[in-house]
Amino acid sequence: MLESNPKEFKEKLVGLEFKDILRRGKWLIFDLGDYYLTSHLRMEGKYFVKSSNDELLKHEHIIFSFVDGTDLRYHDTRKFGKMCLLKKDELDSYEGIKKQGIEPIDEKLSKEYLYESFKKSKLPMKTLLLDQTIISGLGNIYADEVLFASRINPLKKGIDITVDECQNIVDSSKKIIEQAIKNGGTTIRSYTSSLGVVGTNQNYLKVHKREGKKCFICNSIIERVKVGGRSTYFCSKCQK
Repeated sequence: MLESNPKEFKEKLVGLEFKDILRRGKWLIFDLGDYYLTSHLRMEGKYFVKSSNDELLKHEHIIFSFVDGTDLRYHDTRKFGKMCLLKKDELDSYEGIKKQGIEPIDEKLSKEYLYESFKKSKLPMKTLLLDQTIISGLGNIYADEVLFASRINPLKKGIDITVDECQNIVDSSKKIIEQAIKNGGTTIRSYTSSLGVVGTNQNYLKVHKREGKKCFICNSIIERVKVGGRSTYFCSKCQK
């Protein structure tokens, strides 16, 4: 596992070929043959495909150069991102991967699984939905949207959740994530693809970033609170 040795990290990569790109939750996994390169973008990380002759920008911290004269450049303004080069048999035991919960669109995500995960917790539901060891891949935006679609107040504690509400979360998570994928993702502030393409799913958000605007269902005003340090948007009438 080559996580903290930049020199060895670089030497192992030379001559390898990118064969496929996989994903687990918010982790990108580059298949390099004998190795997997795991990458977590965190808040601001992004990849750009550029010509090797293009000027190196300030926040392009890692450059993968290819024989055809192109680069894959990792750009990260805040430098919160993380990479690790693993032998293939190390992937499932890697700390970041092994803790991943069930994905929103996985058939294994069930009301029984969620109820068992929530029922003893005194944490608010918004915090629990952001726990990647329970559901893998729901971020701040989609957690707001899932709770609204499920008619669950973000401050409601896990111990107060019902089995039926867990089923609502299962159904809403799948629907919302599938919609987001179809729409190319949600573009808020700094996201852009390597080709400058932006997603359109922000046009379909029901509560996130809609503070002070009318609820699409009841016309009440959308509110914003802080839950676990994260801005959280909800309708107090629809999500009692």
